[in-house]
Amino acid sequence: MPACHRAFHSLRKAPFLMFDLAVFGSLFLTLFVIMDPPGITPIFLALTSGRPVKVQKRMAFQAVCVAGGVITVFGLLGHQILDYLHVSVPALMIAGGLLLLLIALDLLTGKTDEPKQTKDVNVALVPLGMPLLAGPGAIVSVILAVQKADSVTTQVSVWSAILAIHVVLWLVMRYSLLIIRVIKDGGVVLVTRLAGMMLSAIAVQQIINGVTQVIQGS
Repeated sequence: MPACHRAFHSLRKAPFLMFDLAVFGSLFLTLFVIMDPPGITPIFLALTSGRPVKVQKRMAFQAVCVAGGVITVFGLLGHQILDYLHVSVPALMIAGGLLLLLIALDLLTGKTDEPKQTKDVNVALVPLGMPLLAGPGAIVSVILAVQKADSVTTQVSVWSAILAIHVVLWLVMRYSLLIIRVIKDGGVVLVTRLAGMMLSAIAVQQIINGVTQVIQGS
């Protein structure tokens, strides 16, 4: 038995088996609040309405992949990229807010049905993938979390949290398509307008946060 206990403790101390639940939970909850899987549902439904189910499912997967790719790149090279481009975090927040505001205005006025040729690309990449999912808040949180991760254990925990939140986002968007079958066309129009209002509020708040940081930093 003593030999078994020693073997068990040695396995627990192995770096590749260690996992920091506190780090994982902290970053996961932070990204959950920022990326807001429940809140993304009406926006996703509004932007993908009128498409075949297969296309909608593919767009949900593409959006999550784009967001994951952007988050990963900034997690690994975030500061280097921003420094090279001479872009500050507040500037990134304001630019993302303006982009979201334009999309929100289209949702509110019903203009999202017009550009059908580029509709798939625009929705999967912009605004769903970025800046709605992989927005400035999520990017900054990941950059800081990766910087603070000074061991293999914390690194594994950080990247596990990033992977977990993207799985949650994909599941929420994929199964939110069932709602469309229930609410029909009239409900989709209502959801579209609601999504436009929500998105415009998110955009304005993001711009305010960026401007506030500029004022505080000056």
